[in-house]
Amino acid sequence: MYSLINKINFYHSIIFFIFSCFIALIVNRFENLIISPVVCLFFILSIGISHGALDNKKGKKLSQLYNIKKSYFFYLIYSLIGIGIIIFWLFFPTVSLILFLVVASYHFGKEDTEFLINNKNVSNLILYFLKGSLIIVAPLMFHFVETINIFKLLLVENEKFYLFLNFIEDNSILLFALSISLLSSIYYFLKNFKIMNILIFLDFFSIIVLNYFLTPLIAFTVYFCFLHSFRHSISLIAELNEKSFKIGAITFTKKAMPLTVLTAILYVISLYFLSNFYQLNDAILKVIFIGLASLTFPHILLEYLLEKNEK
Repeated sequence: MYSLINKINFYHSIIFFIFSCFIALIVNRFENLIISPVVCLFFILSIGISHGALDNKKGKKLSQLYNIKKSYFFYLIYSLIGIGIIIFWLFFPTVSLILFLVVASYHFGKEDTEFLINNKNVSNLILYFLKGSLIIVAPLMFHFVETINIFKLLLVENEKFYLFLNFIEDNSILLFALSISLLSSIYYFLKNFKIMNILIFLDFFSIIVLNYFLTPLIAFTVYFCFLHSFRHSISLIAELNEKSFKIGAITFTKKAMPLTVLTAILYVISLYFLSNFYQLNDAILKVIFIGLASLTFPHILLEYLLEKNEK
């Protein structure tokens, strides 16, 4: 199964790179083509968040490790963390955004890359962060003003924060950060040389292409749904059924459906509420990114606790 997963991920990266180039070509060819944020929201709610929809199953496993017999306890803690993140964001948006960007960088790099790595050490943790930071650096690099506007829509109004971002943009520090991300990938490729690791570069250039030609929201949606979510879902499918990928995929779809639908409903309710105070597109951006932050922190904490207890 492990070799099959690697094979799927290998061809997936190739297809995703071609797919990214194709989308970039279409957008570049038809300059008046407009992809609504509603479309982005639909894909994120259907494909994107589904890769975390088995957290309830993982929560049950974690509860057993801690000898917690009440199943509702996990749901309560998980929900309170998510709600707590939203409340914290409302009071401290700048700190929340910075923490989210740092944590998301590590999370994206880890889940997109760890299937290539056999050993776990500190250098790999740094690699995860540097690789994942590309998701944050690239939109700032190629669409600085649009990305800043998204930050402002996320309630971030700290003038010092924006002065700092202007500083790193004016002094080519973003280019330096992008170069460091690339160099870290080159270092790992040479250190653990094997053909499979070429995927690191395919992913890197796919993200560059997406962010160069597409708006930050669309580029993130394509990455989040069709690379990050897909790749993590592949690993979950393998865990569900090590002998048959097909049966595992069917099982994953069935098990992921309830929480995916529930989360989507909560998103829609939140969007309906916010649309009374903001324009629809602005409300969508708030729901997408603050909502993802509220899901990401408990998701990462759950993954960390499981890994810690399984060592």
